[in-house]
Amino acid sequence: MADGVVEGVTHDRYAAVRDVFEANLASGADLGAAFCATVEGETVVDLWGGWADPARTRPWTRDTIVNVYSTTKTMTALTALLVADRGELDFDAPVARYWPEFAAAGKADVKVSHLMSHSAGLSGWKEPIAREDLYDWEKMTRLLAAQTPFWPPGTAPGYHALTQGYLVGEVIRRITGKSLGTVFREEIAEPLGADFWIGLPASEDGRVAELVPPAPGTTQAEVRGQTEIQRNMANNPGIHVDETKTRAWRGAEIPAAGGTGNARSVAEIHAILANGGVAQGRRFLSEAGCRKALELQIEGEDLCLAGPARFGLGFGLAGGAVPLPNPNSMYWGGYGGSLIIIDMDARTTFAYAMNRMVGTTQGDTRAFGLAMAMWAALGIS
Repeated sequence: MADGVVEGVTHDRYAAVRDVFEANLASGADLGAAFCATVEGETVVDLWGGWADPARTRPWTRDTIVNVYSTTKTMTALTALLVADRGELDFDAPVARYWPEFAAAGKADVKVSHLMSHSAGLSGWKEPIAREDLYDWEKMTRLLAAQTPFWPPGTAPGYHALTQGYLVGEVIRRITGKSLGTVFREEIAEPLGADFWIGLPASEDGRVAELVPPAPGTTQAEVRGQTEIQRNMANNPGIHVDETKTRAWRGAEIPAAGGTGNARSVAEIHAILANGGVAQGRRFLSEAGCRKALELQIEGEDLCLAGPARFGLGFGLAGGAVPLPNPNSMYWGGYGGSLIIIDMDARTTFAYAMNRMVGTTQGDTRAFGLAMAMWAALGIS
């Protein structure tokens, strides 16, 4: 690995996927990256390569992990689906059933499903927030509970970039008595031996790849002519990539953006959903509990991202911003380029994680090119 070459395994049928992965690194589109795919619960592609730092002193190895930003949201959603499947959470119930303080400021009728589908009208904090406030769970949730929504809940989608993790996480905490990161670790990650963390222990810091920020002028926060809602979501407190190098960020539970893992962990965890609730021979959810994620909650122009959205319970659905060949599919991506695609028809998961970030998904073909190579190998068009 001294030269940052590609390593890992690819079943013969998926050899073209390795070609695409190698081309991304050779062209410089990727600095360091990983891609993993599962089919029928079996890991059929598991690739990694390149460099974990821009100075090219640390190869990206099998056990390299990286902050995947909003791909973390899928772990939060899966944890909520798990708690709901065992009867402790009703997505159609008012949030205030579990979190009484949340009923303030006209939010008594806001449903848990609104939190899961970015339609609660709480896409950001109205009060100015400093970056260090993100590490104060009590403050973040208290402010959201007291806040008036930006728009009538349930009437339109609007990406809850940071707030969704605190909102769903606080509901889970009120139900279980444990933080979302703890429930996720104890009930999903540890049983699977999955290397994904919402709240990374300091002992793992040496394995974390260094993110390379997007080029100036390409990010959501820099878009001109933004609405008040868009400016608030993107700039209060705003995303600062260098923050991911700090112990404070890595150790905090920020369930919408702070997760640390790799493509293998993301793909193998979401094999639970792709395979009717079973992964590695263990049942985590019922099949019906998995398919709840596919239930359309809201669609239309996203008030924050200014693009088409079709949101289920915690995931983007086919027919939205990302073209998916099978209808019973869902996806989510993270700032910079990470991606997970879950196809319940083909019983597949594709996951991509990287450290060279781009500012927008438009024109970023790295992850989608890998997905297309997988679909071609599977005969899916």
